[in-house]
Amino acid sequence: MAKVVTAVIKVQCKGGQATPAPPVGTALGPHGVNIGQFVSQFNEKTRDMMGMVIPVVITVYKDRTFDFILKSPPAAVLLKKYAQVAKGADNPKTNKVGRVTMAQVQEIAKTKMSDLNSSGMDQACRVIAGTARSMGIEIVD
Repeated sequence: MAKVVTAVIKVQCKGGQATPAPPVGTALGPHGVNIGQFVSQFNEKTRDMMGMVIPVVITVYKDRTFDFILKSPPAAVLLKKYAQVAKGADNPKTNKVGRVTMAQVQEIAKTKMSDLNSSGMDQACRVIAGTARSMGIEIVD
């Protein structure tokens, strides 16, 4: 017998550091999901990505069980990590807050490839480069 899906929830949590507090508790509570069970499973799977923001898609079934799929970290988070900046520029056209190399952009594109809507590596690199420009991060060769 097939399981009946009652909800699909998207949440972003820090890898290995999820707690029952918001946003996890407020997202899962109304659906009757065992929050502690989700938190322990999520933290176990993301232990190697400690502190990185990880998007997760949680599928809740009618019998209150759940499955979840981990996505790759957002491009902005990866760009901030490689550029070693705390946040993007207030005005990215005039203020530049950091630099990344084209090799780093390609590495980020490889990481994000499964989640990006692009047909090839060149297009994926252009998507990441556009995100970097919108954050005030320069791309150098």
